[in-house]
Amino acid sequence: MFRYVDGRLWCEDVDLAEIAERAGTPCYVYSARTILDAYKTYDESFNGVPHMICYAVKANSTLAVLSLLARAGSGFDIVSGGELFRVLQAGGDASRVVFSGVGKTPAEIEMALANGIRNFNCESESELAELDAVAAKLGMIANFSLRVNPDVDAATHPYISTGLRDHKFGVDIHEAPAIYRRSRVFSNIRASGVSCHIGSQILDYSPILEAAGKVLALVEELQANGFPIDHVDLGGGLGIAYKSADRAPEIGDFVRALKERIGRDRLAVMVEPGRSIVGPAGVLLTRVLYRKKTPSKEFVVVDAAMNDLIRPSLYRSHHDILPLNHAPDTPLVADVVGPVCETGDFLARDRAMADAQPGDFLALSSAGAYGFVQASNYNSRPRAPEVLVEGSEWRIVRERETFQDLIRGERI
Repeated sequence: MFRYVDGRLWCEDVDLAEIAERAGTPCYVYSARTILDAYKTYDESFNGVPHMICYAVKANSTLAVLSLLARAGSGFDIVSGGELFRVLQAGGDASRVVFSGVGKTPAEIEMALANGIRNFNCESESELAELDAVAAKLGMIANFSLRVNPDVDAATHPYISTGLRDHKFGVDIHEAPAIYRRSRVFSNIRASGVSCHIGSQILDYSPILEAAGKVLALVEELQANGFPIDHVDLGGGLGIAYKSADRAPEIGDFVRALKERIGRDRLAVMVEPGRSIVGPAGVLLTRVLYRKKTPSKEFVVVDAAMNDLIRPSLYRSHHDILPLNHAPDTPLVADVVGPVCETGDFLARDRAMADAQPGDFLALSSAGAYGFVQASNYNSRPRAPEVLVEGSEWRIVRERETFQDLIRGERI
């Protein structure tokens, strides 16, 4: 929903320059239509198969985004008590929440049980014991799925690959049958499913299909041994096109391939997409402060920095950089850098881009996922505001932080 109209970059039916002028920069902007279209594509492509789309809250946990998805009927995948709190505050249905993550605390487990979440994706045998103990304390039965590690290489960045044996996530799939058998000693947990997630930003989804095949074989074994397995949770991870020249997998094609692998009406299916729903829906707006030239480099200094969008510094990731006012192309190859006092503070290196002069506005595209949620106050920089666009209307859904916000809760 981002396009040029008469040389100016628009989000849906709003000129982004208007937002940049009135809301200030840096500033995150999200397209509601893009988010809902992606969610609906997942949901409708699963027609004919019992399913639940559990949006991965960690990708973008802004209340306005969660509220959009909750009203569309989405479930949610959470990894902390704070994310559960956000989902509930946004109007999400706790019975459509699954709780993932390797380090759930007893307090978080109790909070989730008390609110009636759907399922826990457990990642160790000791976690099963803790879940049983907390459920017993509350006089409840907790549904769980064991997250299995199928040792499938997702062929993605090593920091966001999660399906190999040397990763902290899940249990080895070959050890899973014995762990399920030992779980029978616990009186307050019920084995309801099997879960798996092999990584993020996957552009070739054949590894997900391979992992699904291994999970289904495990399910058959467990069902044959009397376990009431009624669903599989195959995680998320579908990638998006960060470069205009790249091609991302189509959500519908991926879901159809998954349905063929699983089989109609065989099991209920959960998936946990995050990036593929919100990633293309967001941009980070920034303003050029200075141009600087050294004997070996050209720099474009902007007011956004690594504390606003850490992905380029952390993952060496690429975000296309677009001018809000498209002028005739002038050759420019430069590093786009921010004000943070680190050499690693860059948004692009050696980037071929449109000429940008002080005062010009730029948009870093595909910034809707793992953008604001990873932002920090490093260098005592207030975090950017967030804006939601719906058709021809836009509104600030998170105010820009103030200096007073930076010291809230501190004492001398």
